[in-house]
Amino acid sequence: MVQNILDYLEATAADCPDKPAFEDLEHSYTFAQVLGNAKRIGCALLQVLPQNAPVPVLMEKEAWTLNVFMGAVCAGCFYTLVEPEQPDERIRTILDTLEAEVIVTSGKLAERVAALGFTGKVLLAEELVESVIDEEALASRRKMVCDVDPLYAIFTSGSTGVPKGVVVSHRSVIDFTEHFTRIFGFSREDVIGNQAPFDFDVSVKDIYPCLKMGATLEVIPKKYFSVPKKLLDFLDDRKVTSLTWAVSALCIISMLKGFRYKVPTTLRRVMFSGEVMPVKQLNYWREYLPDVLYVNLYGPTEITCNCNYYIVDREFTEDQTLPIGVPFPNERVFLLDEEDHLVTEPGALGEICVSGTALALGYYRNSEKTSEAFVQNPLNHRYLEPIYRTGDLGRYENGELYYVTRKDFQIKHMGHRIELGEIETAFQALDGISRVCCIYDEPNTKIIGFYVGELEAKEIIERLTERLPRFMIPNVFRQVDEMPLTKNGKIDRKCLMEEYRESMQNRVKS
Repeated sequence: MVQNILDYLEATAADCPDKPAFEDLEHSYTFAQVLGNAKRIGCALLQVLPQNAPVPVLMEKEAWTLNVFMGAVCAGCFYTLVEPEQPDERIRTILDTLEAEVIVTSGKLAERVAALGFTGKVLLAEELVESVIDEEALASRRKMVCDVDPLYAIFTSGSTGVPKGVVVSHRSVIDFTEHFTRIFGFSREDVIGNQAPFDFDVSVKDIYPCLKMGATLEVIPKKYFSVPKKLLDFLDDRKVTSLTWAVSALCIISMLKGFRYKVPTTLRRVMFSGEVMPVKQLNYWREYLPDVLYVNLYGPTEITCNCNYYIVDREFTEDQTLPIGVPFPNERVFLLDEEDHLVTEPGALGEICVSGTALALGYYRNSEKTSEAFVQNPLNHRYLEPIYRTGDLGRYENGELYYVTRKDFQIKHMGHRIELGEIETAFQALDGISRVCCIYDEPNTKIIGFYVGELEAKEIIERLTERLPRFMIPNVFRQVDEMPLTKNGKIDRKCLMEEYRESMQNRVKS
């Protein structure tokens, strides 16, 4: 029975030691090399850190960084990727929350770390990997590790803007990876094209299937996602078979008609999550790659990547949305209304709630936020059953579960309760529109429709009137050249509103 994520790495390194595990443009590490590097780094770390200590890793997105992650795990600790490009204040908040005694970085980023004023030990990964392997020390620490001990912490901001460290255990990742690889047919022959930053939980679906199955993970340069030709050349040259990307990353290719330049010949699996996939963009992919397996994945960081999946098995029109499908094994997904009653009737809204082994351990050193989101199942008064309240609203239609909107995105406007996601679906289905984001400007009681497309506001209103009641049609239309994205590849709503307010202020001044 797999109890530690290192069991995957050790078994695969023994089975195919010389096969590439992690690669980027400049470097390639075999499974044997990754294991050796991890042991050396782990030996260095366990001399200065106790079991289950946090190991913040301030390094760039490259194959070498993944070796350092495994080193932290070998030391019986858990890792947290600290993105070097983040603002100093956010990094300091993360380090303070972790009460970090050390920070691991690379020589080329030493000045970046020095600028933070960190008072703990600064360890260079290049020096840690020079350590001598002490198998006895590693084994001794390994015996102390339980499968419910933390594996990593990912810091998310949520609606408050204050970083919260979601702590996830070995057991949660193992259970998820076992089902994920089996259901979607991963094998040693797979080449996984990594898009997600390492401090975003989508990357977990790249890293651990790679370690378990002996697949190869190709780290795609971030800059390629703004140059579709280079991105498609990379997928083709590296013979990538599997993509698990943020929706917006896939939309970059479809919105810019990238397949007119090149269609990757080896792709056989495309999975997406993080936002609602516009059917218009999905259909573009399906037109050029009709034999690929497409999967809509749903779930927040707090439940270890995803709790639900839907394998696209039929055609959808552009004004439809995709279901989020069925729960992964060993996870229970259900809807609760505002009075905590179970919601089962078709069309009725309820908050999506999750229980099972996938639940995170909570927010690191934040018992208040943990107790708000991770609660006892109100339907179970017999024994302890923690659930996670996602803050997402869903409904059942024709026996299938659909994500509808965030609770935060359900608004009261002109006396009506409105779901912004419904407006976006209708808006996005219009010919000449490729991407949409609707935001409610509450102080001014206006729905603002940001869009990428060629239509003018008057024509949009005329067409939307055929699809939506008057009170749901945006009050303001804002055409943008492209949607700004967060570092995790989601539409940056905060940036859209800041630019909008700035333009309104400039208009008043002029």
